[in-house]
Amino acid sequence: MDGMQALVVEDEAKAATFLSNGLSENGWAVDIANDGKIAWGFLREKRYDIVLLDVLLPGIDGWSIIRQMRANGIPTPVIFLTARDSLGERIRGLDLGADDYLVKPFAFSELMARIRTVLRRGRDTTPTSLRIADLELDLIRHRVVRRNQPIDLTPKEFALLLLLARTPNEVVGRRVIAKEVWNMETASDSNIVDVAVRRLRRKIDYPFDKPLIHSVYGVGYVLGER
Repeated sequence: MDGMQALVVEDEAKAATFLSNGLSENGWAVDIANDGKIAWGFLREKRYDIVLLDVLLPGIDGWSIIRQMRANGIPTPVIFLTARDSLGERIRGLDLGADDYLVKPFAFSELMARIRTVLRRGRDTTPTSLRIADLELDLIRHRVVRRNQPIDLTPKEFALLLLLARTPNEVVGRRVIAKEVWNMETASDSNIVDVAVRRLRRKIDYPFDKPLIHSVYGVGYVLGER
């Protein structure tokens, strides 16, 4: 599992450290969020292979986090780790889109087994396309169609559109775009992001009557209907 990225969302410092150390020893890169709002910020900016999520959190609770993830098209597998052991809550977590539910306390070896199972399952359910309004992205062939009209994009244009499409109706910051698409640490000293978005708009929006790419002044861009 070398190179895999995990987000641990846990407000108890000892538990978070236990999970982080165990995952790191198994080759994972780990981010820790001890607050629901911090976790949501991580999820909007980075792509993870697994999220280990507590239910009771300050800021935003675990139920709300997974609801926001699935509503925004973030398919990252989620395993709830919680002391809450009622059948109703386990069912609720799974109904909201969790992939598994592990009750504390647990052996770390069991957690790793659950993670391996979830990841194996996920390989068979990875989406092959994304659809936002009348725009469709084929993730296998890297093709884009709007209202049945094919749109030719460069590899960078497709990467930019895909980044926006993975979180529809959510603002993606210019810094995040620069990092994810061009591997630039900052966009402040270059207008590469704005130029690329203008070019993308000419292909995605200008031939049609309803724009899908919108600017948020001073912040970034959002893809969706308005």
